[in-house]
Amino acid sequence: MVSKPIDLSGRKAIVTGSSRGIGAAAALVLAREGADVALADLMPADETAREVEALGRKAVQIKVDVSNAADVKRMVAEAIDKLGRIDILVNNAGIVHREGLTTTSEEIWDRVMSIDLKGTFLCIQAVYPHMKERGYGKIVNVSSISGIIGGAVSKPEDDPDKVKGRSGPAYAAAKGGVIALTRWIAKDVAKDGIYVNSIAPGACETDMTRGYDYGVKALPIARMGSPYDMAEAILFLASCASDYITGQILNVDGGWVMA
Repeated sequence: MVSKPIDLSGRKAIVTGSSRGIGAAAALVLAREGADVALADLMPADETAREVEALGRKAVQIKVDVSNAADVKRMVAEAIDKLGRIDILVNNAGIVHREGLTTTSEEIWDRVMSIDLKGTFLCIQAVYPHMKERGYGKIVNVSSISGIIGGAVSKPEDDPDKVKGRSGPAYAAAKGGVIALTRWIAKDVAKDGIYVNSIAPGACETDMTRGYDYGVKALPIARMGSPYDMAEAILFLASCASDYITGQILNVDGGWVMA
């Protein structure tokens, strides 16, 4: 088969955590290539919606708490009702913490796990029956290199002698869990025509990383990543360009992790 340009015309997508950062960029890149997008977030995604619509695509805002199963099921049902179907799911919603071993409380642990890992599982679980019935689906999970290397080290820009910029244990564990979950789900649903992959961002310019120095000058690609660097990788995994790829973790990290 001869390769052809990526074309998502007619495709329908859900992007969680789409009000800003990687999620907003992913929604816009998918829309740029022709997809209509359900913007799922606890916060309003008005700006993202305006930009999606300026590209000539439909944008549907859905308020959702991804850590709540009933809320997630409602989100999927509403997205299907308003868009007609779901071809693509991008699980991007997540939070980070920077507490250490002894200062990570049970409350922090539970909150990070509920949003970053449980939320990813609940969204996949809710959309799976619909994708299975249609015999097609592209699921892209957003993990992190923290889930591979055990936390990305950074330093506060206002006090470079401090080390407390490393992402905390709950975040590393949750993102490592997303990687394992990606592979488990991929093996389970390939027979249904559903592809499941993940990107693992490195240092990326978002609200989560603002104010921290990640030492990127030492990387092979010596700069911070942008949300659009991550979004273009998501696009690849959400498109027909990756139709023989599943269960893979794509490091989008400037060469930070080479394993």
